[in-house]
Amino acid sequence: MAACEGSSGSGQQLDPDEEPPKLSDLLDRGWKIFEEVDSTNEPLSSSSVQSRVKCGIRMLEEASAMVAQLDLFSRNEELDEVSTADLKYLLLPALLGALTMKQSSRDKRLQTVQTAQTYFMDFLTRCKEYNVSQFDLPKPSNENTSPNGVSAATPVPCSSDLVSMAAHRQAKIERYRQKKELETRLSDIRKAVDSGQADDEVSRDFYLLNVQRWVTVCLEELESIEQEVEILKKMDGLKQGAVKQPAQPVRPPMKPFILTKDAVQARVFGAGYPSLPTMTVDDWYEQHRKHGALPDQGIARKVVVDEDTDAKEREEEEKEKKAENDDEESLLKARNWDDWKDSHRRGYGNRHNMG
Repeated sequence: MAACEGSSGSGQQLDPDEEPPKLSDLLDRGWKIFEEVDSTNEPLSSSSVQSRVKCGIRMLEEASAMVAQLDLFSRNEELDEVSTADLKYLLLPALLGALTMKQSSRDKRLQTVQTAQTYFMDFLTRCKEYNVSQFDLPKPSNENTSPNGVSAATPVPCSSDLVSMAAHRQAKIERYRQKKELETRLSDIRKAVDSGQADDEVSRDFYLLNVQRWVTVCLEELESIEQEVEILKKMDGLKQGAVKQPAQPVRPPMKPFILTKDAVQARVFGAGYPSLPTMTVDDWYEQHRKHGALPDQGIARKVVVDEDTDAKEREEEEKEKKAENDDEESLLKARNWDDWKDSHRRGYGNRHNMG
């Protein structure tokens, strides 16, 4: 076995030249590492905690390989036939699953929880075969998964489903009660076992209570793992979809337009204004400045003055031409007007609204 820190975390190294550790030592060290990691105040992702987790996993894996070689357990025997010394090795898969769940690698989280799920199911299956306690073995999670790997849609709950949900909730409450009761009994027996003064009967009761307690723990862990696996699979699907999705091409800017009430209005009135602008205000100003047609350049005022002057000059020229030609009609009107002014004083006949 590769060298790693001892269970006390003091940096003790296992010398490769020494004799291989015994099966009982591997289980005890791995079990102690789990208890230390489970109760530590250090961050779970810290390097020291993760180093102890890996060390404990290696020890428990080596112990599991030894148990398989020794063929300690058989499906054909009863729980009473298992010796007290071998009874504690039933805990190996449960401890392996619990330590595996302590790994904090996010990139391999799905693989981690699925590995722990396999360990927990192996432990519960063996406990079910030995009839350690009364519980229902959870169904594999892949039974609720469609062939393409996507979880099947949950149907609308009916009355039978509601009854099943209520029974499931009651079972969880009962498991919690049993777990607390087992922990209380274990705390009383642990003192005698740790002191080395416990006889065979007390030691057997201690390990059997631990196995029964871990049954409740594994059932709870499997429920949470099933939910976490579903979430992790959906997250992986979203990541893969985001990677495969091609980048959308840049769309050209839209030209301005006006919505009309109907097609008839669009044909009669057009877009609602004569046309779209063809130049900016700055372009218009620059164009008029070059031609000198801006008001501040005096061009507009000069044009108006020139037009008034031209009109007066044309009127005087016409009068002079008429006078030069001695137009009889004009001369007659002028004479009559002079005669009328001689016989009528200024303001004559203007008697309107004077009482």
